[in-house]
Amino acid sequence: MAAISFLGDLIQTISDRGRDLIGLARTDLARTASATDLARLCEDLISRRGEASGVALARLILDRYASFPEGERLAFLELVATEFGADHDAVDAAIAAYRAEPTRARLGRLHDAAEPRSQELIRRLNLARGGTLALVRMREDLFALRKHLKDRGAAPETIDAAVSLDSDFEHLFASWFNRGFLVLRHIDWSTPAHILEKIIRYEAVHEIADWDELRRRIEPTDRRCFAFFHPALLDEPLIFVEVALTNAIAPAIQPILADGRQPVPARTATTAIFYSISNCQKGLAGVTFGNFLIKQVVEDLAREIPSLKTFVTLSPVPGFRTWLDRERGADAPQGLTREDVETLRLLESDDWRSDKAKCEAVRRAMLPAAAAYFLRAKNERGRPLDPVARFHLGNGARLERMNFLGDTSKKGLKQSYGLMVNYLYDLSAIEKNHETYVNLGTVATSSAVSRELRSNLPPPRAVVLAEAG
Repeated sequence: MAAISFLGDLIQTISDRGRDLIGLARTDLARTASATDLARLCEDLISRRGEASGVALARLILDRYASFPEGERLAFLELVATEFGADHDAVDAAIAAYRAEPTRARLGRLHDAAEPRSQELIRRLNLARGGTLALVRMREDLFALRKHLKDRGAAPETIDAAVSLDSDFEHLFASWFNRGFLVLRHIDWSTPAHILEKIIRYEAVHEIADWDELRRRIEPTDRRCFAFFHPALLDEPLIFVEVALTNAIAPAIQPILADGRQPVPARTATTAIFYSISNCQKGLAGVTFGNFLIKQVVEDLAREIPSLKTFVTLSPVPGFRTWLDRERGADAPQGLTREDVETLRLLESDDWRSDKAKCEAVRRAMLPAAAAYFLRAKNERGRPLDPVARFHLGNGARLERMNFLGDTSKKGLKQSYGLMVNYLYDLSAIEKNHETYVNLGTVATSSAVSRELRSNLPPPRAVVLAEAG
């Protein structure tokens, strides 16, 4: 930490001295009042060769950008997207040269010519102290720009330019946030308060209501929380996972989160349940952290607590209710039998959960529907519709159990009629499951889940075509 602080101070010193070199004081920056003015400074930045002046100018640009209202920030990003592309004449010349003599060196020059100038701009901006976090926040604005362009019916080439700029950010972030740079930290009650506040704020699966609830999740001996950090974002978690140590695979979330429960001695626990995984930085969407996080936490917990033999998730099913409601209203449902469609009309009654007979009837129809959702309903790429399923199956996990009314919170009922599932991380089968999923699209599943699938559904191909259409 001291070394990183020293480096930051050194960069700040370079920036302060560099400001004198570029002859631009903060009063001058105040006159940079528009997106167009700031774009001119960016042109200046990518044309400079001096390191000190570049650091200073990068910091000034980021400071001014941060001071803009949202509309001006989006206007600036639109200018960067449309005006900081590749030099097309240089690309044509490089293509002609490569065709005349297809050597590796000329291919390299073609690659350099084809790179948008926006990538070099992003690299130069990252020279500034705090530049990495500022760029992550800038990409969040870029998401807003893409939506804004679509909503206003912007020209296709403008929309394409914004998409391309987003790809530039994602490409560079994938390198800057490589697993080799990430640091795993155990979050407990002694963690600095400003980081704990961010854990509360960033929790995306099961809301943390207050400090008391946070303490129940991280202080007991049978609870763990781990987060990935990056050296350039020391106080900003990238992703974190909450873990419950138990003696069995849990079928529901409410007992895990309950106040007043009796903790399990960690040394006797046999099962680690990953019950919440939250990405913290929206600007890093598309950059993968979760698979590394889970696998490292599994390895660390297995070393710390030798009695742990089972590693599972207790996961939400965010797309299930939407899919099920669509199936129930379809003229030719692909994942439900006609009998199940009729039974599931009970979901429209207010008392279906409290009436024992209705609840059991819904359970008998819903679990086979859930099996069809996971095993047969596909997106246009031939992968499971559910994003959480794609994540865990891609990591090599196995769909182990489906839990009826596993989450009876308002959010759980809204997104999945309360359905939750367990994905099992079997250390001996992770690699095999991963390979078969990636190469063949095979969903690794337990026999208990497979048995729930109805045998009289339309052929699987019909499901794929229905979803693709």
